[in-house]
Amino acid sequence: MTTPYSPNPELDRRRLLSGIVLATSALALGGCTTPSLAGDAALPSAHNKQDIAMITHYRTVAVDGVDIFYREAGSPDAPAILLLHGFPSASHMFRDLIPELSGQYRVIAPDLPGFGQSAQPARDAFTYSFDNLAKVIDRFTEVVGLQRYAVYLFDYGAPIGFRLAVMHPERISAIVTQNGNAYLEGVSEAFNPIQAYWNAPTQKNRDALRGFLAPQTTFFQYTHGVPDPTIVSPDGRTLDDFYLARPGNAEIQLDLFLNYQTNIAAFDTFHAYFRDHRPPLLAVWGKNDPFFLPAGAQSFKRDIPNADIRFFDTGHFALETHAKEIGAAMREFLDRTVR
Repeated sequence: MTTPYSPNPELDRRRLLSGIVLATSALALGGCTTPSLAGDAALPSAHNKQDIAMITHYRTVAVDGVDIFYREAGSPDAPAILLLHGFPSASHMFRDLIPELSGQYRVIAPDLPGFGQSAQPARDAFTYSFDNLAKVIDRFTEVVGLQRYAVYLFDYGAPIGFRLAVMHPERISAIVTQNGNAYLEGVSEAFNPIQAYWNAPTQKNRDALRGFLAPQTTFFQYTHGVPDPTIVSPDGRTLDDFYLARPGNAEIQLDLFLNYQTNIAAFDTFHAYFRDHRPPLLAVWGKNDPFFLPAGAQSFKRDIPNADIRFFDTGHFALETHAKEIGAAMREFLDRTVR
């Protein structure tokens, strides 16, 4: 007895894959089609414009001898947003926010020198100060072609981004600050051990801050003030701990702890920029942040009366729990002020 056809496993496999691809494409486009069973059925030749905008690219560029890694998504012709991360994280903290914005905006998120996938130059060859980090990121924006852009500022990203704004106010289209402080009212008592180091920069006081680099502290930063810590993925904090554990990184972070006092000293300069230029500003704040208090968010209205202040029931790393809500707030704000 013979079968009515000759089995061809490779042809069957190709037919199955072609059918899956075409059926999936039809569903994504909201249409309906019958997949061809031809062995050499053509695959979709290109993504539509919206699909392309949603793809995140991972790139590295040399900036005055320092390799800077960055994430980029969105159309090159769209209004630009620069996302600046904080301690102890990197651009991976924006992994959920970027898709919320890239359909309408060009989104670029670099890793600071010494953080994430960017280069970690030796301390005797590179000064780890906030002035120098801002200088590198300023040059980075020029290298990647950002002529005018909005900034999203978190934690360390705030004093860096505010420095960019002071240097080039004409380049800043809007500011979104997420637990990115610029006021004494926003500084909590959690900074007391760091302030002790500022007042007496001894080795003893430096060593006392090493606990800030421990995994249990990273865990605290991610989960404190979150009503349900089980919704906070361990992925971000685990990656942060990996970067902190690299040889030499602890000393870099301690250098930045010491230098953070220059950010406090620059508050008056930042406030003068706010008053003189009145940039559109949205504060999206985890109201339970143990480091930067809600009063810091409210203080922006002192210098920018039209500032839009919004609080979320979460902690320091607000994007870990409220990326969609913050993304929606940003789209509404940026559509109104930038587009």
